[in-house]
Amino acid sequence: MRGSTDRQMTMCTVVDPGDLIPEQHPIRCVRPFVESALSRLEPTFEEMYAKVGRPSIPPEQLLKASVLMALYSIRSERQFCERLQYDLLFKWFLGLNVEDPAFDATTFSKNRERLMDNLVSKLFFQAVLEEARQRHLLSNQHFTVDGTLLESWASLKSLERKPNLGGKHRSKRRRGGGPKGPRGGNRNPEVNWRGEKRSNETHQSKTDPEARLARKGAVPAKLCYAGHVLMENRNGLVVDVELTEANGYAERESGLRMLHRLARKKRRITVGADKGFDSKDFVQGCRELGVTPHIAQNTTRVRGRSAIDGRTTNRAGYAVSQRMRKRIEEIFGWWKTVGGGRRLRFIGRRRNQLWAEMTGAAFNLVRMSNLVPGPA
Repeated sequence: MRGSTDRQMTMCTVVDPGDLIPEQHPIRCVRPFVESALSRLEPTFEEMYAKVGRPSIPPEQLLKASVLMALYSIRSERQFCERLQYDLLFKWFLGLNVEDPAFDATTFSKNRERLMDNLVSKLFFQAVLEEARQRHLLSNQHFTVDGTLLESWASLKSLERKPNLGGKHRSKRRRGGGPKGPRGGNRNPEVNWRGEKRSNETHQSKTDPEARLARKGAVPAKLCYAGHVLMENRNGLVVDVELTEANGYAERESGLRMLHRLARKKRRITVGADKGFDSKDFVQGCRELGVTPHIAQNTTRVRGRSAIDGRTTNRAGYAVSQRMRKRIEEIFGWWKTVGGGRRLRFIGRRRNQLWAEMTGAAFNLVRMSNLVPGPA
C-alpha cells in the first residue's frame, strides 16, 4: 500500500539547473562567450523567422546545441535530443528549465536549410572571432595554413561506375554499377572490387556524389572531403575554415582563397605551411596578395627547385613560422577526436561546411575559455 501511496504523491519544487552545475566547471567559461556572440546575430535571427505562424525552435538553441555536440563528442542529433531530456547541464546551457521537454531530432533537419541559406554558421564563427579580437587574442600579422582529409559518410560499397563513359572506361565484367555480391538478411550487399580499378574519373559514390577517392601516404584510398584551416600564430585560434572537394590542388587553392578573405593591413603578413604548398603558383599568389610565404622547402623533388629561396629562409621569422605551424595539427586532431570529424556525419559539401564552421567555432571557444577566465 505504501508504494501506491507514494505514486499518488506529487512534489512541487523550483530548481534552477544552473545551481546544480559546479562553479569550477569549464562550461561556465564557455557560455558567456557564446551568449555574447549570439547577441551580435539578433538582427539576422529577426529576418529569418516570420512574425506570424507556428512558433519554432529559436535558432540560438540550435547553435548552442551544435556547440555542445562538438564539445561533448555527440555523434548525432538524435543522441543529443535523448541526452537533453535528462542532462541538466545541457538544459542550463540552452536556457531551458528542468521541466522543459527536449525538442525533436527532426528540428535540426527542418531548420538546417534555413541556417545554411542565411549563412548563420559562418556569421556565428565570425562573431566568436570578434569576441577573441576584442580581447586581443588574435594575431593580425602571422598565420599558418594547412589541410587534412576528412572521411565521408559514404562507404566504398556505394561506388558505382559513372554512366555514359567511353568504351575504354567501361567494365568488361559489368555495365553500370560495381561488382555486387549476394545480400544476406538486413546486411548491405557484398562488394568485390578484385581486378577492377576505381578512380574519380570512372566511379562515383551513389550515397554522396560529392565525395572523392583520396588518400595520404600509404593508406588505402577512401571517399573523403578536404578540410582546410587558416590559423593565427599567437594563440592557435582558427581564423578561417573551408571544406572542399578532395583533389591534388585543393590545399593550395583554398589557402589562397582564405588569405584573400583575410582583412589585411598595410603591413605585410606571413603565412607558414608545409612542403605541400611549395609550388610556384602558390608562392606567386601569396606575393600578389602581399603575403610573405614561410613555406617548408621541398628538397625531395626530382625536377626543378624549391620555390622558396634564401631570401626567405635566412630570416629569423621563417624559423619561427616553421616552429609555430605545427600547432595547426592540434586543430585537426581536436576536429577528428573530439569534434567527431574522423568520419563526417552529413552528406554533401554544403552541410559538412556548416559542421566545419561550427566545430571551428567550438574549438575557438575552448581555447578562449582557457586563455581568459571569462568575458569582461
